[in-house]
Amino acid sequence: MTERPLTPPRRTRFIGAVNAAIAAGRKLGLADKPVLAKEALLARAAAYTGLDDFGDPWFEGPLDVLLQALHAEARLNAAGEWAARAQIEKVLHDRLWAQQWFARHPEILARPLQRPVIVAGPMRSGTTRLHRLLAADRRFTHLRSFETISPVPRPGFDGSGPDSRIALARRIMRVARLANPRTLTIHPTGPLDPEEELGLLVSSFWGMKHEAQWWVPSYGRWCEAQDAVPAYRQMARLLRLIGWSQQASSLRPWILKTPQHLLDLPALLKVFPDARLIFTHRDPLAVVGSAASLAWNQTIIYSDKADARRIGSESLRKTRLMLERMAAARDAIPADRQIDVHYEDMDRDWRGAMARVYRFLGLDIAPARPAMLAYQRRAARLKRRPHRYSLEEFGLTPQRVLGELGDYVRSYGVTLEGRAA
Repeated sequence: MTERPLTPPRRTRFIGAVNAAIAAGRKLGLADKPVLAKEALLARAAAYTGLDDFGDPWFEGPLDVLLQALHAEARLNAAGEWAARAQIEKVLHDRLWAQQWFARHPEILARPLQRPVIVAGPMRSGTTRLHRLLAADRRFTHLRSFETISPVPRPGFDGSGPDSRIALARRIMRVARLANPRTLTIHPTGPLDPEEELGLLVSSFWGMKHEAQWWVPSYGRWCEAQDAVPAYRQMARLLRLIGWSQQASSLRPWILKTPQHLLDLPALLKVFPDARLIFTHRDPLAVVGSAASLAWNQTIIYSDKADARRIGSESLRKTRLMLERMAAARDAIPADRQIDVHYEDMDRDWRGAMARVYRFLGLDIAPARPAMLAYQRRAARLKRRPHRYSLEEFGLTPQRVLGELGDYVRSYGVTLEGRAA
């Protein structure tokens, strides 16, 4: 592993300044303390939008547990409390507006979602690169970053003018760079770049996004024990709405990906029964260390009390559970609907790896090759800093990680890189 200090990086001074400003505003009576209570949040969202239909009420269960964990475990700072209320209310606004769109345009929910191609792998295992190469192919439909941030078009949207969600995404990304630029180094993106559908699961207050930005382990464990089908049904409804707003042909399969799917494969396949799955694999020393680093760099924005060792242990536990659930679920998936792709194969010969993926999909890669090459050139031109981290920063050792994940390495023939990347 790369030589690194045994303490993880600090956050930027920007968050300290924001915290101080919010605290001063509260003392002067210029800012209120956010109320993170379900009924108050629902009421504020209804008052803001003038609507009261939130759709399937199943989401209230995960929201209840998340709010409890925010109060009991997250130890949010002033900026974190403000951001938590803003994020939750934004999700509630989107749920209300989505129901309005469905009521006004019932044809949206009739759109088919046929044979999606789903990239599923642990965090930091090369899912983004594979997903974006596939998204370069116009024979597929993909989600863009602004659409996972704001899945629902605003009232009055008709597709003929600028989409206000793009400008909102740009503002959010500018603030993210100020708050902690390392998060966008780890996962670079722009408003129009292909992006994963994690934000669509957040519509049900479901999934790992919450655990990657707040210390809420009780919420994570509660979710792991639940049936995720309602969250995936909501995700499918939002995919139909996004495809309709893109004016995309419903005959074009969706390209999807998020590590959350490894935890929820039975639910995913119940909602998308004809999905084709591409499983990605990478050295667990790199996966766990990089995932812990991502969670750390997010959590320190919202809390002054983040604990690197606890985050490291939780990242290892979560990775182990994802891989165990993947192995358990794959026996029920027909062999001709799943394929394995290794990180080092994509590194060594991405053209050859993608040709094998296209043979699996039964498609000629030739029409997509120019767009893939263009994407690779754009990605190479981005002079982004390397993502540097070490297991030791998070209280982990290679021996401990391989002791818990050695079966995965052996079962899937995973190559150990011998370094952090």
